[in-house]
Amino acid sequence: MPIIDHNQAPEVPWRPGYRKWDITTHEHGVSTSLSLNTAEPGTGAPLHTHAIDELIVILSGALEVRINGESHRVEKDHTLVIPPGAEHAFRVVGEENAELLVVFPDMDPYADHNTAYLEGSRPVAYDESKQPAQAGD
Repeated sequence: MPIIDHNQAPEVPWRPGYRKWDITTHEHGVSTSLSLNTAEPGTGAPLHTHAIDELIVILSGALEVRINGESHRVEKDHTLVIPPGAEHAFRVVGEENAELLVVFPDMDPYADHNTAYLEGSRPVAYDESKQPAQAGD
């Protein structure tokens, strides 16, 4: 049974002002993706859908969340339960950074077969060929 030190988790290039660390990786032999994320006010994720479930646990801060055309302010100590196919986006609001735990039942939740972006662009870690983007891209 792997015991994971979060301080040793690899950081994944993501978005300006938005940092992501993969807590679980393929090397752990599991099929569930768990990541720790910190996002500055004004940052977040553009409108997109997933073919799989997504759970977002808000550990600190507040989000303005759009899900299936409705907007909600969601603060710490809440969990977003996003079913497959739900159109959703979020932005950190207020003056505090948000700290999030994000869970997917797949180790590659952002692959083309799992995620479609309806607005904005894919995270830095995913370019058209699913290879890490080069610095400065």
